[in-house]
Amino acid sequence: MAKAEERIDKWMWATRIFKTRTISTEACKKGRVMVNDAEVKPSRLIKVDDIVKVRKPPVTYSFRVKALTENRLGAKLVPDYLENITPQSELDLLEVVKISGFVDRRKGMGRPTKREGRELSRFKEDVYDDGWDFDFDFDDSDD
Repeated sequence: MAKAEERIDKWMWATRIFKTRTISTEACKKGRVMVNDAEVKPSRLIKVDDIVKVRKPPVTYSFRVKALTENRLGAKLVPDYLENITPQSELDLLEVVKISGFVDRRKGMGRPTKREGRELSRFKEDVYDDGWDFDFDFDDSDD
């Protein structure tokens, strides 16, 4: 028989929102977790259809509880237990921050890693392959 309620810290760890239960508990204590727009303690019980908001700067993720579990899930099973309802504007903000890491690289940060280099290349391809034609023909020899 399925439980009607579950602790928020346990559920967030089980659904892989946080890597460990300790981190999940700390996020609650620091006020980074809200259930139905109210800050919660780690022991707060949640139920199906609650809206959980998790602030992982710079983005606030929103999830709808679809089912409860206290056991850690495999990544493929997570969509059965939560629905990501994070607004697109928040996800866009995440992309901007990723990109600005390349543009605004602080002095002393060293060279970009291979991963950062690949992401930067992908970003450049996306920008230049968006239909912009920078091949201007200034040769006016149509005479």
